[in-house]
Amino acid sequence: MSVKGATDMSVKGATSMKVTTFLAVRAARTHRKAWAAVFAALALTSLLLGSFGLALASAGLGHARVERYAGADLVVAGDQNTRFTAKMWGGEPETATAGLTERVRVPEPVLESVRNVPGVRAAVADDVFQVGVLSASGSAGAVSGRAWDAAELAPYGIREGHAPRRAGEVVVGGGTARVGERVTLRVSGADATYTVAGVADGPGAAVYFTGAEARRLAGHPGSLDAIGIVAEPGVPAGELSTRVRNALDASDAGSVGRRADGDTAPLRVLTGDERGDAEFLTAATARSGILALLASVAGTVVLIALLVVSSTVVQALRQRDHELGLLRAVGATPRQVRGAVGKEVGRVAAVAALVGAVGAVPACLGLLRLLDARGVLPAGLELPFPPWLVAAPLLTAAVTVLVARAAALIACAGTAKARSAEALREKEPGRARRVSGLVLLLGGVSSAGTATLQSGTAAAAAAGAAAVTMVIACALLGPWTAEGAMKVLGVPLRVLGGPAGRLAAANCTASARRLGAAITPIVLVTAFVGVQLSSGATVGHAGDAQALRATRADLVVSAEGGLPDGAVERIREVPGVRAATEVVRSTVVLARQDAGSPVLERLPALGVTPQGLTRTLDPEARDGNVDELRPGTVAIGRDRARSLDVEPGSTVTLRFGDGAQARLRVVATYERALALGDFLFSRDELLKHMSAPGPGRVLVATDQPDNGVTVTKAVASAVPGARVEPNSAPVRVEAEDQALGEVVSLAAVSAIGGFTVIAILSTLSLIAIGRRPELAQLRLAGAGRRQLRRMLWLEAGVTAVTGLVVGAVVASLPLVGFSVAMTRTAPYLPAEQAVVIVVVVGVTAVAGTLLPVWQVLRGRYAVRAR
Repeated sequence: MSVKGATDMSVKGATSMKVTTFLAVRAARTHRKAWAAVFAALALTSLLLGSFGLALASAGLGHARVERYAGADLVVAGDQNTRFTAKMWGGEPETATAGLTERVRVPEPVLESVRNVPGVRAAVADDVFQVGVLSASGSAGAVSGRAWDAAELAPYGIREGHAPRRAGEVVVGGGTARVGERVTLRVSGADATYTVAGVADGPGAAVYFTGAEARRLAGHPGSLDAIGIVAEPGVPAGELSTRVRNALDASDAGSVGRRADGDTAPLRVLTGDERGDAEFLTAATARSGILALLASVAGTVVLIALLVVSSTVVQALRQRDHELGLLRAVGATPRQVRGAVGKEVGRVAAVAALVGAVGAVPACLGLLRLLDARGVLPAGLELPFPPWLVAAPLLTAAVTVLVARAAALIACAGTAKARSAEALREKEPGRARRVSGLVLLLGGVSSAGTATLQSGTAAAAAAGAAAVTMVIACALLGPWTAEGAMKVLGVPLRVLGGPAGRLAAANCTASARRLGAAITPIVLVTAFVGVQLSSGATVGHAGDAQALRATRADLVVSAEGGLPDGAVERIREVPGVRAATEVVRSTVVLARQDAGSPVLERLPALGVTPQGLTRTLDPEARDGNVDELRPGTVAIGRDRARSLDVEPGSTVTLRFGDGAQARLRVVATYERALALGDFLFSRDELLKHMSAPGPGRVLVATDQPDNGVTVTKAVASAVPGARVEPNSAPVRVEAEDQALGEVVSLAAVSAIGGFTVIAILSTLSLIAIGRRPELAQLRLAGAGRRQLRRMLWLEAGVTAVTGLVVGAVVASLPLVGFSVAMTRTAPYLPAEQAVVIVVVVGVTAVAGTLLPVWQVLRGRYAVRAR
C-alpha cells in the first residue's frame, strides 16, 4: 500500500471516530431520560454481581478459627475427609472427596514418635469430651472437658488456685465455680464429685482434669483426638512440619478406623490457619457447602442479569429504530452506527457499573452480617474480608460493561446491516426467533418432566434448568404470547372497558412486540421468585407434616453429659409409660456414581432403640419391620431405596460420620424420610462411630394424657439429673447446611426479586417514554385525560395479568415435577407470599406505565412530548 493510501485511510478513520463520538454524545444527551432506566438496571447488575462475587471470595478465603491450638506451632490430627474413586466410561479415574463430621482420631503410639522428632519442645495429647455440670437443683449445664496439660496449647493459665494434682481435682473456666467448691460433673451418664483446685483463663464453658483422668473419661483408650506440638526456640514451623511428616510416614501410622478400599487416611500435620480444622470439625465442611451454595446463586444472578440487561438495553435502542434508520438513510455507515451506539451505551454502562461496584462492598458486608446474626454459620468458621478484596467488584463492573456493549451491538445489528433504503422499514419478528423460542420451550418442558424421575439435588437442578429455559423461551416468544393474550383479553376489554377499553385493546393488539417486551420481566420475576420460594416451602411443608404424623411421644427426657446406663430401661418400667426410645443424630456418607462420575453424598441419620419405636416415632414402614433394627442393619426411606435398587433383605454399603465403611442388611423401607432422613440405624450402631454423641435424648409415650404430671414426676425420679419436658417439637432431621441455605436463598430471592422489579419498572418506563408523542397526538385528536388514564390503567392491567399468568405457568411446570419427585404432593406456596408477588407486580406495572407519561396527561390542553 502506498504512503498516500495509508494516509487517506488514517484520515478517514479519524474522521469516522469523530463522527461516532459526536453522535454518541448528542444521543446520550437527547435520550437521557431513557438512559436513566438503563442506568438503574446496569447499576443493580453490577451491585449484585459484585456483592455475590465478594461473598464467594470471602468464603474461598474462609478457615476455622484457631483457639485451643493458638499456642501450638503444629497440630497432628486424623484425616477428616473420605474419598471415592471411580472410572468414567472409557475415561480416566476420577476421585470425589467429602468432609467427615465425626472426629477421626490419632493412634496413641504416634505421640511418642512425634516427641522424638528433633526440634519438638513439647508434644501434648489432647482429648475433648462433653461434660454436664449439675447444679443444686439437679439440672445440668454443658461444658467441654480436657486435660490441663492441653491448656498449654492455647495457652491458658491459672488465674486463681493451682493446677489439678489428683484425679479428684479440676480447674474450671471463669464463672463456673470458686476455688475449694465441690462440683458434681456428669460424663457419659456417670456422675462424680470433684474439688475445684483452680480457675483458668479462657472460655468459661470448660473443665480441666488431670491427664490420666481426662484419658479415662474420654472413653477411647488407644487413640487421641489430636496432638499439639510446640517447637524449640528458633525452629521454623515449616521445617518442623516437614520433619514430623517424615516421621509419620516412616512409622506408617494412619488415622484410626477402617476405611473403604482406596480411601487412604493419612494423618495430617496442620500449620497456620489449618490448625483450627482440628478444633472445629464442621467448619471445613460448612465452608465447602457455602462455596457451592454461593456459586449456584452467583450463576443464577449472572443468568438473570444477562437476560435483564440485554432486554433493557435492547428495548432502549428499539425505541430509536427510526432514528438509527434515518442515520443509515442519510449515509452513515454500519460501522459508524455500531460505533455510535457502542460508545453511547459504554458511557452509561461505565458510570453505572462503577456506582454498583461501590455499593457491592456494603451489600456483601451486610450479607455476611446477616448470616452471622441469624446464627447459621457453624461455630469457629471465619469468613475474612481483607482490604485488597475491595477491588474485586471492579472485575464484575467490567463484566457488566461488556454485557451492555454486547447487548447494544445485538440490538442495532439489524438496522446497521440494513441497506439505506430499507433502514426505516418496521421489522417483524423473524421465523428464527419463533423456532428458537419453541425449541427452548420444549426443552424446558422436557427438563420439567425429567425432574419427576429424579430425586434430591438432581430433581432440584432439573427443575431450575427447566424454569430458566422456559423464561428465555418466553422472552423470545414475547410478541406471539402477547397476540395470544389479546385474543383472550381483547373481547372483555372492548365490551367492558368502554372507549378507553377499545383504545387499550387496539394499542395492545397493534403493538404486540411492545407488549411482549413489557411482559418478559414480569414473567421472569414471577417464575424465578415462585420457583425459589415454592421449592423450599414445598419440601418444608411436607417435611413438617410428616414430622407431626411421625412423632407420637408425649415427653422428652434429656441430660447434658449423657444419660446413665440403663436409663431407657428404667423409664420403660415407670407406670403409665407405654414406650421409650432413645434417639441420637449423626451423618452418613453415600458413595455412588452419577453419569459415571463419582459422587459422595453426606446425609443426616438417626439412631434409635427399636423396641416400641412406632409408639414414639413412627417412620411408617412400607416393607419389612423397623423393630428388627440391630447393629449391622439399616432401614431406608422408600425413595432412597428405590434409587439404590434395594429392598428388605438386600445389603447396602455406607460410610459413617467417622469414615468407617460398613455393609449393612436392609430390614425395612419407610415413608417418612423427609422428616426422619433416608437412613435409620440402631442406636448402638451409630454410637460406635460418634465422637461426641451430645446430650442424651429419650422420647416417651404415655397412656395417661390426663394425668401427665404424675408420670412426668415418676420419670424424673427414675433418671435423676435429667430434664423431663412435654414433647412440643416434632422430631425432624435437617441437612447440616439447610438453615444456611434458607438464609442465603432468601437474601438472593429478595435481591434478585428487587432487581427484576426494577427491570420491570425500567422496561415499562422506556416503553412509556417512547409513547409520549403517541399520547400527545391522541390528546390533540380529542381524547380526554380521563380516557387516556383509564386506557393506560387497562393496559397496565393487561401487562400485569399476562405476565403473572405466563410466569405462574412457567413456574408451575418445573415445580410440579420437583414436588412429585421429592414429596409426592402438589407444590406449596404460602398465601401471603403469593399475594406479595401479585401486589408488587401490579403496583410496579401501574407505576411504570403511568408515571413517565404523567406530564403529557396534565393540564386541559395537550403539551408537546419531549
